[in-house]
Amino acid sequence: MCGIAGTYRWPDGKAVTDRLTDVLAHRGPDGAGRYSHPAGDGEVHLGHRRLAIIDPSGTGAQPMASDGLVLTYNGELYNAPELRAELAAAGVRFRGTSDTEVLLQAWRRWGTDCLPRLRGMFAFGVFDERTGELVLVRDQLGVKPLFLLRRGDGLMFASELKALAAVAGGSLEVDHAALVASLLYYWVPDSRCALRGAEKLPPGSWLRCRPDGRVERGRFWNLRDVAAEGRERARAGERPDLHAIVEESTRRHLLSDVPVATFLSGGLDSSYLTALAARERPGISAYTIGFRAEDARFEAMPDDLRYARRVAERFGVDLREIEIAPDVLDLLPRMTYHLDEPIGDPAAINTFLICSAAREAGVKVMLSGMGADELFAGYRKHLANLIALRYQRVPRPLRRGVSAAVDRLPVATSRRGYRSVRFAKRFLSFADLPEETAFRRSYTMYDRGELLALIDPDLAPAVEDVLTEHADTYRDNDLDDFVNRMCLGDARMFLPGLNLAYTDRSSMAASTEVRVPYVDVEVVRAAFAVPGDRKIVGRQGKAVLKEAATSVLPREIVYRPKGLFSAPLRAWMSRDLAPLVREVVNDGELVRSGILRRDALRRLVAEDAAGQRDFSKHLWHVLTLEYWYRGATSGSGQNSPTA
Repeated sequence: MCGIAGTYRWPDGKAVTDRLTDVLAHRGPDGAGRYSHPAGDGEVHLGHRRLAIIDPSGTGAQPMASDGLVLTYNGELYNAPELRAELAAAGVRFRGTSDTEVLLQAWRRWGTDCLPRLRGMFAFGVFDERTGELVLVRDQLGVKPLFLLRRGDGLMFASELKALAAVAGGSLEVDHAALVASLLYYWVPDSRCALRGAEKLPPGSWLRCRPDGRVERGRFWNLRDVAAEGRERARAGERPDLHAIVEESTRRHLLSDVPVATFLSGGLDSSYLTALAARERPGISAYTIGFRAEDARFEAMPDDLRYARRVAERFGVDLREIEIAPDVLDLLPRMTYHLDEPIGDPAAINTFLICSAAREAGVKVMLSGMGADELFAGYRKHLANLIALRYQRVPRPLRRGVSAAVDRLPVATSRRGYRSVRFAKRFLSFADLPEETAFRRSYTMYDRGELLALIDPDLAPAVEDVLTEHADTYRDNDLDDFVNRMCLGDARMFLPGLNLAYTDRSSMAASTEVRVPYVDVEVVRAAFAVPGDRKIVGRQGKAVLKEAATSVLPREIVYRPKGLFSAPLRAWMSRDLAPLVREVVNDGELVRSGILRRDALRRLVAEDAAGQRDFSKHLWHVLTLEYWYRGATSGSGQNSPTA
């Protein structure tokens, strides 16, 4: 895992690339490298910050140059041993054992045709000295980020948006439409970028810059097509051996020349991976989190810690427990800086603190259960949307009565919260809506009317654009299976835009690599070959994954109630962050600039304080958005981690 950066025919490209690379130092504290070469009537400059995982010796240093090809690469190839053997059999001689060298030689032999053969997570730039062409590539599922900025015939790229912002300064303006999208989702979709002019290279795609100024784009992998192929496999009666596939993916993700540990929340996904990893590496370490007792009680959070302890004891895992009682006022601006874009999921803090603790213990690589919920329908929203279809058959007068009764119930008192009431109110907010609208509303922050009431009226067209984009993305498939349509929508939007994004940035802020065995091309292929009625059975989500996991885990772990990799936001909002909420609502930059309406924010605060509605998540995101906006409009083009 590393940080990559570079420029192509960009004014003062060497100094710019040096600056880009320096900003990414946290991604690669083990080494730095630079490369420069003419490119047409300009120059190419490549930079690299190294976090040494495979072949920590100097033979794995980057940018790596060999016979006219130069590579700057961020990622891991889990099928590097097979590719190396195939290339060696064809006469290729290797200097070291790094997967970087395997990728460079695979590109030399097959060019872009090598891309569908790569199994891993990656973002890279490869320059051909003979043709003067630079090609940028991002992995199939968007695990690794790659941001770029084009001006005229010039281009610069980096692993993180903050690097581009640091170089471009105030010339990169905030994209208000992206902020609207962030308010709706609490993250910025992968198809958008919070700074106008910058963009994210889409997953499964490449971009080629030619010395004559032409730019070409192409795709080498399309999740929509994979889902369609899975549907045909399911129709043909194919039943993938999911346990064998997850086990094999986990084994590959353990490939490392440095210590590896796991996240262990005590839930199904992390417990399954930890059990499989412990079979391969007895005594492996795992990290879990807990919260201050009063915070967990106020939030009515499940006791995940006791399940994590049971898994650790059963499989001989060295469990490290971290109690999160953080100085949230300090962590909030730091996380906003590291996350690059306004992301309102407090799980980013959990990830950062776990990875920081692991790094202090000498661990560079962590395995995470990220992705299983999206691929196997494990979120409550998936089951809720299925239930909503049946609920719509209930006579309308009875539904109105239920809604009125639930609306009167409090979500919290001064001493504790009521999760079941929060869930009921959330469900009724979308239960009567059409399919796509209901699915979107089941995990977004506001409905159309609420969002319009919150923002500057001039931004209303952006609301319509964002809603249309979601509808177009959700409907862009030929699946006749509602559950798999939801899974595909999540894998295309929710997974890369939120979960993989915060995981990458939070872990790399602690100079730690997080690997995601469920977000693997073979696991994804298997997931979409499973019909929806095997993913949700009765009231059980992820039923097919649970069935696979029973060969390893005790049933009390497999079938326990779903936990939450989140934080006690209501407790934080009512205690630690209450003064900051008042400041931002009454006199924050978003309010003073007119982007958000003060009266609408005050209503959120009042209803939340009264315990009638739970707006803690909404208000947390307003805080993250406020800090991000302050940094983006400060004139430096970059947030300060200590602001």
